Amino acid sequence: MNDTASPRPTDDMVDVLIIGSGASGAAVAWSLADTRMRILCLEQGDWVKPTDYPTNGRDWEARRFGDADILPNRRGLKADYPVNDDNSIMKVANYNAVGGATVHYTAHFPRMHPSDFKVKTLDGVADDWPLDYWTLEPYFAENDRMMGVAGLAGDPSYPPHTPTMPPVPLGRTGTRYAQATNKLGWHWWPSEIAINTVEYDGRAACINLGNCTPGCAQGAKASVDITYWPAAIRAGVELRANCRVREILTNEHGMASGVVYYDPTGVERFQPAEVVILAANGVGTPRLLLNSASGRFPKGLANASDLVGRNLMLHPWPMVSGYCDEEMDGDRAPQTVMWGKEFYETDRSRGFVRGYTLQYSRGTGPVNEAVSSMVAGRLPWGKDHHRVYRTLYHRRLQIGIACEDLPEAHNRVTLDPVLKDSHGIPAPKIDYTLSDNTKAMMEHGIARATQILEAAGAKNISCSRSVLNYPGHLLGTARMGLDPERSVVNEWGRCHDVRNLFIVDGSIWVTSGGVNPTSTIQALALYIADQMKQRLANLFD
Repeated sequence: MNDTASPRPTDDMVDVLIIGSGASGAAVAWSLADTRMRILCLEQGDWVKPTDYPTNGRDWEARRFGDADILPNRRGLKADYPVNDDNSIMKVANYNAVGGATVHYTAHFPRMHPSDFKVKTLDGVADDWPLDYWTLEPYFAENDRMMGVAGLAGDPSYPPHTPTMPPVPLGRTGTRYAQATNKLGWHWWPSEIAINTVEYDGRAACINLGNCTPGCAQGAKASVDITYWPAAIRAGVELRANCRVREILTNEHGMASGVVYYDPTGVERFQPAEVVILAANGVGTPRLLLNSASGRFPKGLANASDLVGRNLMLHPWPMVSGYCDEEMDGDRAPQTVMWGKEFYETDRSRGFVRGYTLQYSRGTGPVNEAVSSMVAGRLPWGKDHHRVYRTLYHRRLQIGIACEDLPEAHNRVTLDPVLKDSHGIPAPKIDYTLSDNTKAMMEHGIARATQILEAAGAKNISCSRSVLNYPGHLLGTARMGLDPERSVVNEWGRCHDVRNLFIVDGSIWVTSGGVNPTSTIQALALYIADQMKQRLANLFD
C-alpha cells in the first residue's frame, strides 16, 4: 500500500532523488550538480570494472550469449529483472549497472532530425512534440562535448553542426559501401559515433580491438560511467549502487514523498526526497509508476491519462547481410562506419509514411560469424565446414535498417500478474506488434539494402525477418505533451499529475525517429535539468 506510515528504516532527506544511472540519469545529475542541492542517485546494478569486461579475454564473444548478453532474460544477473516479452516479436534489451545500456551500446550517435519533432504537421500521423530540434540544439552540442563524438561536419541531411573529433576511418568496408552507394546515387555520410578517434578528455583513442558492445576496456567508448559520472560525483552528487527501487510514495497532498527501495543487503528502506526524477528507461519507468498505485492514484502514479506504459516504440531493425570475395575489416574497428539518409523523410509513393536510416556495419567476430551462419544455414557441418567458413570470415557486409516506429496505444508495458523479480516486484509484461506501415517500411529498406550489397559485389545476400536485432531502444511509454489528457509529462519533463515528479528517459518520447536514441535522450535530459534550474523558485507551481 502506498503510504509513508511504515516501520522501515528512513534515510536522510535529499533535495533531488534520481532513479537510474544510465544515459539520462547521469546527464541530469551532472547538470543539476551546479545548484549545490543534495542530489542522490539510486542504481539497482553495480559499478562494472573495465578489467571485468568480456573484451579482456578470448571468450568475449561467447560471453555475449551469457553474462554479457544484451537481453536480461538470457543474462540473468543479480541486478536484472525478468521481462515477459512472449507477446512481442521484439525482445527487450537493457543493462542494469552504473552507466546502464551505454556500457553495452555500439555508441552510434546520430541526433534526431528536425522533421522527427513535427510528424503530425508534416505527415498527418502520430503527434507533434511540444518542442523542436532547435530547442534541443544547444543541449545536443553540450552533450557532444561531454561524451566526445567523432564525425564529419557538413552532412546535408542534418542542420550544420561540428563533431568534437575526426570521423572513424572508412577502411576497406566503408570504402566498398561508399563506392556502391555512389553507383546508385544515394546519400551516405560517415557516422557520428561516441568513440574516440583521437585522445579526448583524458581518454585514449580507439585501438580497434573488436566489437564494442560487451564494454570498452580501453575507455575509448563514451559510456556515462566514465564521462558524466566522474564529473557529477566530483561536484557532490551521491551515487548508491545495488539499490533497487520498488515504488514511489506520495503524501496527503499528492506529491511524491520519496521511494521504497532495497539496499545492497536486502533491507527495505525509505528514501525521502523533495524532488524525484525517473531515469529508468522506457520499460523500467512505466513499471515503477504502475507499481506505485495507491488510493489516490489507483491506475498507477501519474497515470490519470491512462497513457503510462502505452505507445511503446522499439525500433524494428532488420539486418541484411552479404559476403565479398576478398577480406574486409571484419570486427577490427568500431562496428558502424557510415549511415545513409536517402529514405529518411516521407515519400508516400513508397507505400508508407516516415522513413529509416541505413546503417552500414563492419563484419563480426569469428565466433559470432560461425554461430550466426550456422543458424542461417550458410555454414554446414562436416567436411566442407572449414572451407565454407573461410569464405565467410571477415568477408561480411551488413546493413541495418533503423525503422521509425510510430506510436500505437496497444503496444504497451503492463505489470505481469505472476512473474516477479528477486525482491518480489512484479515484472514488466510487453505487448508489441508491427503495424502495416512498419512492415511496408521494413520491406522497402530490405530491398534498398540488398541493392547496395549487390552493387558492392556481395553474394549470398540474406535477411532474417524474424530476428529484428533487438537494439534495446525503449521509447514512448510516458509521453511528453501539453494536454494532460493526452500525455504524462509536460514540455519540460514534469508529470502533469505529480508536480515534483520528473521523467528524463526515453519513455517521454512522442515519436521515435529512425535513429539510435542516446544522443537525443541525453540532450532532453540536459534540457529538462536546465528548465528545472531556471524554475527553482516556483518549480511546483
